[in-house]
Amino acid sequence: MATHVISRADAPYAVPPAANAREDDIDIPTIVSTLTDNKWPILLGTLAFFLVAVAYVLLATPQYEANAVVQVESRPPTVPGLNQPNTAPTPPIVDSPAATETQLLTSRRVLGEAIERLDLDTVIEPVRMPVLGDTLARMQQRLHPGEVGEPWFGLNSYAWGGEQVDIGQFIVPEQLVGIPLQLIAGERGQYKLLDPDGNLLLEGRVGQKASNGRGLSLQIDRLAANAGTRFEMTRLNTMALMTQLKKDITVSEQGRNSGIINLTYPHPDALRAKQVLDQITQAYVRQNVARNSAEAAKRLQFVTEQLPKVRRELADAQQRLNTFQSRTRTMDVGVSNKALLDQTVALDQSIQQLQVQRADIASRYTPEHPVYQSLMRQIGQFESKKNQIMSQIGNLPDTQQGLFRLNRDVEVINQTYANLLDQAQQLNIAAASAVGNARVIDPADVNMDSPSWPKPLIVIGAGTLIGAMFMIAFVLTRQMFRRGVEDPVDIELLGLPVYASIPFSPKGKQIATQPGTHRRDGKQRLLAFRSPSDLAMEALRTLRTSLHFSRFEMKNNMLMIAAPSPGVGKTFVCANLAVTIAQAGQRVLLIDADMRRGTAHLALGTRADGGLSELLSGHIDDVQAVRKVGGTDNLSFISRGAVPPNPSELLMHPRFGALLDKLSQQYDIVVIDTPPILAVTDAAVIGHHVGTCLMVVRWGLNQQREIALAKQRLEQNGVEVRGAIFNAVQKKGSGQYAYTYYDYQPMKDGPIKDAPFRDPAPAR
Repeated sequence: MATHVISRADAPYAVPPAANAREDDIDIPTIVSTLTDNKWPILLGTLAFFLVAVAYVLLATPQYEANAVVQVESRPPTVPGLNQPNTAPTPPIVDSPAATETQLLTSRRVLGEAIERLDLDTVIEPVRMPVLGDTLARMQQRLHPGEVGEPWFGLNSYAWGGEQVDIGQFIVPEQLVGIPLQLIAGERGQYKLLDPDGNLLLEGRVGQKASNGRGLSLQIDRLAANAGTRFEMTRLNTMALMTQLKKDITVSEQGRNSGIINLTYPHPDALRAKQVLDQITQAYVRQNVARNSAEAAKRLQFVTEQLPKVRRELADAQQRLNTFQSRTRTMDVGVSNKALLDQTVALDQSIQQLQVQRADIASRYTPEHPVYQSLMRQIGQFESKKNQIMSQIGNLPDTQQGLFRLNRDVEVINQTYANLLDQAQQLNIAAASAVGNARVIDPADVNMDSPSWPKPLIVIGAGTLIGAMFMIAFVLTRQMFRRGVEDPVDIELLGLPVYASIPFSPKGKQIATQPGTHRRDGKQRLLAFRSPSDLAMEALRTLRTSLHFSRFEMKNNMLMIAAPSPGVGKTFVCANLAVTIAQAGQRVLLIDADMRRGTAHLALGTRADGGLSELLSGHIDDVQAVRKVGGTDNLSFISRGAVPPNPSELLMHPRFGALLDKLSQQYDIVVIDTPPILAVTDAAVIGHHVGTCLMVVRWGLNQQREIALAKQRLEQNGVEVRGAIFNAVQKKGSGQYAYTYYDYQPMKDGPIKDAPFRDPAPAR
């Protein structure tokens, strides 16, 4: 017989089609009911997250954020000697250079200068007590600023606040870079430096340089700490430090194309955060000025190199003119040729200046650049005009031509030399007084009274919200993966009618788990005696009624209570059902047939030995095995007896069937508590002798497939399961109310005062 689990969709009679919800629809009432039922775990979990967030706020090391603002102007600076109105055109300027400058602010060149000036690559941290050390140190500084805290509990190896170490020099070999070394403060300014394994590297005294001769040297200028206090001292890798700084520093432009750049840097030490950001902004401005004055310095170098050459050319030209005049006895050019000489000198001077500019521009641009091409066109125009004048001069006598050329050379070279001297002076001034296009608007500063992190309201609020969301998700996920049956319809779809649905009884759980439950103290632990008006007992009375009216269909008066697995409350149902039947005036015999782990004797407050195992073994007779149960005259009980080595064989012996036939004639009903069906075969053996078999299924524990397998196993052995008892039902989710019971307690009548009985008025 194959096991087939039937879903609700396979049984159209189970749920009306109009009410059958799609599997992928969200059942809001069920979710709300599930969250309501698990409100205490959700609240406790949320409270735990809240307490963790509060502890984090109290114990976390505060971070202080330094802030600075830099302005970058889009126009280039005006440099004397560089921005002449007659120079060649310059390429267009980008509207906002902030995108480029934000990268320069965190470049290695800028960060490297800040690291070098502040010795950021040397890190020394005091070793504090775990968890509470930082909090106690901050408290010490608030109460006694500038003082070294006294050790608590004699733990002088930890730092308790106020410790200060000033490093004058710290040089380590390459293999110790990035390795944390241990610095131990000693008496009277002495100290020791150890490696991570505790080996001594060097010893020294404050104010003196110490070295071990293997590339390690250390000079401490100041050491304020208790003797024995430990510090972690590390020489960081510069590249790793730059990478970390670049990650920590936030650079952003305020507004689009505004040129206003904001810098922020968080650090636990507020003063250190301010110093780092201040050094970065200053180094950036200095490098910006140097970058903008580099053009003036480069031109000054070019002009300085040209001056000696032009001076020699001027001297040679003057010497040639004097020699020509002495030889030809000609003192000066004619008045008519003076105008041609002046024009030629002016053109040569302009050409000479453009040649100087071309040499400078050629070092910055290619010949195809528009600036270079424009300059060459100007030189060509001046050369053309000069050639026209030279053609006119070619018609003069030879003496006048020679004198004309020599005078022109002297005048041109003289003017060029004067211009170079003037440019050299201007460029010297420009290099000395150059300004950049970046300036610091707001110097680095930090709010000492308001840490940037942690923010109490944000951390506590977010922690509480995350806790609530996590607990809700946990509850819903657990409910989603919970495969136990929670609706009687799922049981009835397997062909098992639900005879009764017993609600979960907190009182019954309290009775079952009270101290002494697993000891033979003689106390009865039955809900039927302790709380007869409990809702679970009302459900058992309903089951008693159902069994009473169906007894005519039974082949005998023996009732077997089975279960798929342990822990479903089978013994609870058997014992309390037997009591309720006995209280109705019927003679009832309860047999604990679970000779392996039966516990019915604990619920009835009696001993286990002298029961069924001894009776089937022939050690005692039925008179000795049957015991009366106190609290009711109609209930008798046979315990499981001592645990035998062969329970199944004892149950299969003919003596067991003969015993049941004999006992069934002496009582109105015999209730048999059996072992779990899926665990052992005892229930299948017992089922052949009984007239009725009911299966106990626990809410949320037994899966539908598990129930079907237990039913199949009994039916394969010829045992018919007439129905199921749905035990420990809880009101969770929609659809769980069909087989539960309402609390309907009897009213307690109080004394009637001042209310005399009166006959009803006659009807008219």
